[in-house]
Amino acid sequence: MADSTLSRASRGSALKRWDSAVGALLIVVLLLSFTTVDGFGNALNLSFLIGNTLPIALIALPMTLLVVAGEIDLSVASTAGLSGAVMGALWNQGMTIEAIIPICLLLGVVCGLINGLLVTRLGLSSLAVTIGTLAAYRGIAQIVLGSDAVTDFPTQYLDFAAGRIGESFVPQAFLPFLVLLVIAVVALHLTPFGRSLYAIGASEEAARFSGIRVKRQKLVLFTVTGLMASLTGVFWALHYASARFDNATGLELSVVAAVLLGGIDFDGGKGTLGGAIAGVFLLGALQNVMSLQDVSAQSQIVVTGVLLVLSVLGPRVARQISVARAGRRAASAPVPKAPTPVS
Repeated sequence: MADSTLSRASRGSALKRWDSAVGALLIVVLLLSFTTVDGFGNALNLSFLIGNTLPIALIALPMTLLVVAGEIDLSVASTAGLSGAVMGALWNQGMTIEAIIPICLLLGVVCGLINGLLVTRLGLSSLAVTIGTLAAYRGIAQIVLGSDAVTDFPTQYLDFAAGRIGESFVPQAFLPFLVLLVIAVVALHLTPFGRSLYAIGASEEAARFSGIRVKRQKLVLFTVTGLMASLTGVFWALHYASARFDNATGLELSVVAAVLLGGIDFDGGKGTLGGAIAGVFLLGALQNVMSLQDVSAQSQIVVTGVLLVLSVLGPRVARQISVARAGRRAASAPVPKAPTPVS
């Protein structure tokens, strides 16, 4: 029992150190970029950095909760692409944008619900299921819109998705993201629902025996992830002023890399939203710097893949080191002497 408690304490300590390390690395990268990379610090580039990172950040919110619960959704980018394709197709048919957006969001709910039902009701692996729906949703998007690109959306929506607040570097769309971030932080860290997700990720069987409705919780998570992915698809189409079936291709790699880089354990049960968001903006800053340095898109994908591997290995190595140190301290601690019997 003492060994188990010691191990849990060591893992928690290692996780906190990893979160702090990611936050510190983000600060270092920003400081170096401001001082050594031409054009990084101007308001327009910083606005581009935040705006281009927002699609990753939006999906990272529910993805963090999903991975904490021990699951994953790799179909998020395809759901976003399908949402954008439907948006473009309905706009071409003369529907108003105010009517189109709720339809796209409902479509995301359906996509997430399909994933959730396949995982929770049929007992399939979320990795296998969402690899399948990744291909299926992208194929449907191509059927819906074909190779067309729809660009003539209303100016006020394009300005909101790509514009800045006054002369500052802060995008207008960043403020709604902050609201969603607060909601996600409260849900994960300050509610019984969030605590149940950690319990599910740590031990699904133990969580079920403790009265947590595991399947329902996971179904809610997949549904919300689909909703956020479709919202990201709408934002993507408006931010880049183009709705295409291949919008957001490869975005799932960036989301997973950023979330795991932020210290969310792939096995579930550990991690914080603060660490995940630090990982998101660290990845966004690195991609922005590479773009300013004319690094090719293919090379940027390689860097993202390397970061994904490191983000899986890093926390595990840190925990092993922490557990080993704690074990050595426990072994070297003096053993209390037995009391001398009184004759």
